[in-house]
Amino acid sequence: MAEQRTGRGILNGLLAHAGLTPATPIPGKPAGQAPQQGGERAAAQPPTAARRLKLWELEGKYLCPVIGTCLSMDELKRIARRNGFAEPDHDAYRLHVEAVHLAGKRNAASEAMHKLLERKYSLVVHEFSRLRTDAEVLALWKHRLERGEVAGPLWGAMTHKLAGEETRYAIYADVHMLSHQLGAGQAADLRRASHLRREHDMLRAAHTAVKESEAETACANQALRRELEDMRAQLHAAEAALATLRPRLQDFESGEAMVAMGRRLFLAQAQADRATALEARMQVLERRVGQLAAEKVYLTRELEDAVAERDALERLWGEEAKTPDTPCPGACADCDPRLQGRCVLCVGGRVPLLPQYRQLAERLGARLIHHDGGREEALARLPELLHASDAVICPTDCVGHLAYYQLKKYCKQTGKPCVLTKSSGVAGFAAALTRLAEGRVQIRAQT
Repeated sequence: MAEQRTGRGILNGLLAHAGLTPATPIPGKPAGQAPQQGGERAAAQPPTAARRLKLWELEGKYLCPVIGTCLSMDELKRIARRNGFAEPDHDAYRLHVEAVHLAGKRNAASEAMHKLLERKYSLVVHEFSRLRTDAEVLALWKHRLERGEVAGPLWGAMTHKLAGEETRYAIYADVHMLSHQLGAGQAADLRRASHLRREHDMLRAAHTAVKESEAETACANQALRRELEDMRAQLHAAEAALATLRPRLQDFESGEAMVAMGRRLFLAQAQADRATALEARMQVLERRVGQLAAEKVYLTRELEDAVAERDALERLWGEEAKTPDTPCPGACADCDPRLQGRCVLCVGGRVPLLPQYRQLAERLGARLIHHDGGREEALARLPELLHASDAVICPTDCVGHLAYYQLKKYCKQTGKPCVLTKSSGVAGFAAALTRLAEGRVQIRAQT
């Protein structure tokens, strides 16, 4: 209600300023005791002055609300350009501060501001000039403030020759509090606008949802209409089928259809029994086929291992036969000089194949020592065997994890040659010996 009353007051004030409505003065109250004056300007201007005050004759604290309320920024900019105190980088606040500073003394800028205020609010000044007491000035100010008129009455009351210090201070206080209220009102308006904007968005979203719902409903209606048409077509088809089934129904009623159905059931039962027997036979054959396939895979692997072992041995023996070397006294004919007299440690592998491992190593002139990789032998012996050997062979498919990691760590630290083979068969061991002789090892010393 206060905001509506203030809005109506501002509108009425604008109309009165334009001469569209009569400005009715409010009778004044009895004037109170005049306050004690202070300062040089107050001493120079007694409470009952013979004329109205000039802009530069007002007390300094009143200049800020008068300049900020009674003059617009465009008017201040025009005065500043004409009097040369405006700079390109001046913002609104700096321009206001400069104008208030210049208005405190009589100069070209303050005189221009005073003339503009007198000309702009001449009607209000004329209305205030008819008042005869300080109380009437304060009462007319309060009346105009309730109607929402601030700028013109502020200038007329502040410069009135009968306005006392208490009256000017009361007007200053009203304008100060009004600025806070207007700020709060603007904040409330912003909150209200934000609320209305959110409500508008919600209504728009709801309207969009309603339109989408209507579109979905229309699509559903069309689908339902098509479904009804399909059902009508199915009904016609069912009626046509019913017409063809009536003769069969007559056969059922006469008993002939039951006899024919019994014959068909008997034949179907016989075919079902035969199919069950064939299915059981097929399952037996499938299991047998699976067993044969597994045996085939096993035999194929055995054959591949045997062929690989044969090829490795033939290749090894063939390379040894082609090597033109002079055997040492007492050495065998198949000895490899690269392995002659070396001690090879085999970690892991198949224990039943150990004699064949040893025979193959001795044929190439190497001495073989063995550790089962932690299956039965203690791992505590492994470092001793690693230290005593010249090279290491490890079948990775048949070795313990701890032994595997221990020999890898040892070989990396010491730089001892080590060959890792994926197969623990004789062919794999022969290939590992070949790689060891050729120097193709996986593990070397860390750099």
